[in-house]
Amino acid sequence: MKLPLSYYLNQDVIFLAKDLLGKVLFTQIEGQITAGIIVETEAYFGEIDKASHAYGGRRTNRTEIMYSEGGVSYVYLCYGIHHLFNIVTSVKGEPHAVLIRAIEPLIGAEIMKLRRNMPVNKSAISSGPGSAAKALGIDHSFNKKDLGGEEIWIENHSIKYTDNEITASPRIGVAYAQEDAFLPWRFFVKGNKYVSKPNKI
Repeated sequence: MKLPLSYYLNQDVIFLAKDLLGKVLFTQIEGQITAGIIVETEAYFGEIDKASHAYGGRRTNRTEIMYSEGGVSYVYLCYGIHHLFNIVTSVKGEPHAVLIRAIEPLIGAEIMKLRRNMPVNKSAISSGPGSAAKALGIDHSFNKKDLGGEEIWIENHSIKYTDNEITASPRIGVAYAQEDAFLPWRFFVKGNKYVSKPNKI
């Protein structure tokens, strides 16, 4: 069942980042459907989070989408190579977002194999945010897409992880965020081979 748009309006982005583990992210491109179970996320807490693109109320052409009502995608290019997929959450004007860092392939394995040019049983196929996006065919054309539409959406397949099965740790690659770099706002499923490194705490 597709998550209702009201799901994304929750103002607690930390809760959502954790709750999204086990949800299934779908894309449909030219009639080809691929999907993966979300196994790693990071929360970005709007204007007060030094790791967020919207820190301090920054509004640019790139970040403006973060200020819209939750339930849309924010896709940006990292290091000029990787497209990273984020879910904009919370209410209009509050730029919270959840970065999807890894998925476990579920549907369309053959398509993912071609997109990533590697076997599906190789964890690198969808481990890390750039690889996860590429496996699902997410590029810049997916920026600002409605998550209630037919191109990209998330479903609840009743896959639940207990608190004991989830690890919270500092986010990756945000050393510039000073003290906020140490916040335990990265969540991942313990022991899942598709989780990006480092995956042990």
